[in-house]
Amino acid sequence: EARVAIGGPACLQPYSASLLNISAMSFGALSAPAIEALNKGAKRGGFYHNTGEGGISRFHLSGGDVVWNVGTGYFGCGKTVDADGARAFCPDQFTENATKDQVKMIEIKLSQGAKPAHGGILPAAKITPLISEARGLGDGPWTTDCASPPRHAAFSTPSELMGFIKQLRELSGGKPIGFKLCVGQPHEFAALCHAMIDTGISPDFITVDGAEGGTGAAPPEFQDSIGMPLAEGLRIVDGFLTGAGLRENIKIIAAGKVYDGFSLVRTLALGADVTNCARGMMFALGCIQALKCNTNKCPTGIATQDARLSAGLHVPTKEYRVANFQAATVHAAQEIIGAMGVRSGREVSQDLIFKRDNGVHVTSLAEVHKNYFAKLKPGQLLSEEGLAETSSAMRRWWAAGRVMHEESRDASGDGYDYREDVSVKLAAV
Repeated sequence: EARVAIGGPACLQPYSASLLNISAMSFGALSAPAIEALNKGAKRGGFYHNTGEGGISRFHLSGGDVVWNVGTGYFGCGKTVDADGARAFCPDQFTENATKDQVKMIEIKLSQGAKPAHGGILPAAKITPLISEARGLGDGPWTTDCASPPRHAAFSTPSELMGFIKQLRELSGGKPIGFKLCVGQPHEFAALCHAMIDTGISPDFITVDGAEGGTGAAPPEFQDSIGMPLAEGLRIVDGFLTGAGLRENIKIIAAGKVYDGFSLVRTLALGADVTNCARGMMFALGCIQALKCNTNKCPTGIATQDARLSAGLHVPTKEYRVANFQAATVHAAQEIIGAMGVRSGREVSQDLIFKRDNGVHVTSLAEVHKNYFAKLKPGQLLSEEGLAETSSAMRRWWAAGRVMHEESRDASGDGYDYREDVSVKLAAV
């Protein structure tokens, strides 16, 4: 089985995703020919292309399926609300883009593996008409920097995030809505699970980004040292969702150095249903790791807005290479899955994969960190008997998550609606 259905009970337009897809990379970070080649490769191979938080550019609409990444700048679905460049969510703009046929799913970006809890700025001098078009910044001249804050303005608590998910699902016509994060403190994800149970609202998918992720826009210390690695982050997310009885209707997408058949299969064993890949797709485009991403002088024409350099990227050739890389990687993964004696990625167990420990002993992935990240039974965290069988670390995180959720919910005030605040800001524009 090479495809996975994404969409819970509240989803009206479920999507059938490939096992391997293109991870989030924005137009602006990558050149127009690079984005076009990726999208045409996705169309040719039947997999999706995540836009990154820089909005939906005309080059993302080259025929391939699109997952729209909605970040804190609300590019393509927001308006600038003050002189400092602060942005607020705009439902009308969102609906216009989310209902496009090519947009198959919407992903709310909470954080990314390359720079968890860190925002970003696109200097005004670097904003071009095409970038402005993709981000919905309006006509020039652009005199203020384009900011992506560290946190969202449309919600501030776990419960409000669930309300925002419900709103986006309604505005999009029932398309799958999810969120992306690099796991930090485990009890913070537990708080999200408590909010799902309390509100009765849950995402259709969750994208887990490993700390292995990279970007030219990240401070080196954040890129090297902040965030949970993919293996541990996946165990936490899969464990809490399963223990909370939520896993059946929520698919997990994983990103973090998935570059060949075995790394894909190992990621499925750790709890993912679907995987994303950025690094391998960049290599398929012709990346030579020249380390010029932040200089606008990428010699291959991939990570630059210099037309003289990007003109060297031949889209008709590169789209085939992108499609071929994805097909070969999925084929290798399927052969490995079959060699394990199972029929699908969901049947790949951590007990089937072994690693050498301390250079001498061999242990299964299921035994690694089992006291912290043990596989839980469905609903195990919802009863006293189940909690008694749970590790002390998981019990502590689950209890702390409940406290965090309840305190943030109560602090927001009875009847508080984040959308009213946004409406007031938009009315003042």
